[in-house]
Amino acid sequence: MKSGSVTHFEIPADDVKRAERFYAEAFGWQIQDMPEMSYAMLGTTPSTEQGRPKEAGAINGGMMKRSELFRAPVITIDVDDIDEALATVEKNGGRTRMGRQAVGDMGYVGYFSDTEGNLIGLWQSRS
Repeated sequence: MKSGSVTHFEIPADDVKRAERFYAEAFGWQIQDMPEMSYAMLGTTPSTEQGRPKEAGAINGGMMKRSELFRAPVITIDVDDIDEALATVEKNGGRTRMGRQAVGDMGYVGYFSDTEGNLIGLWQSRS
């Protein structure tokens, strides 16, 4: 994955089970609940065993309970280093909303608000 590419999306929901049924039935998405993380993976396209989409340019996503931070859909951008990316975001007028957090043994996530108040995610793969 090229740094700076959109790699993931997240959809907050008031009723996660209802929203999962909606996306599964309306679009045929595959849902994988991850109760230990209070999260569900949304498969929009066939993926490899590592979870990466097989089709170039395709992305998969996730769903979680709507919260104060997660109020609207979020896109996630792949970066080489979340800490560096957040520093660059802040130099350019954005604001860190959640610093780097580990996601199991897969990698790290962080969130920022851009200059327009949009919440955007960052993803750093564990290497």
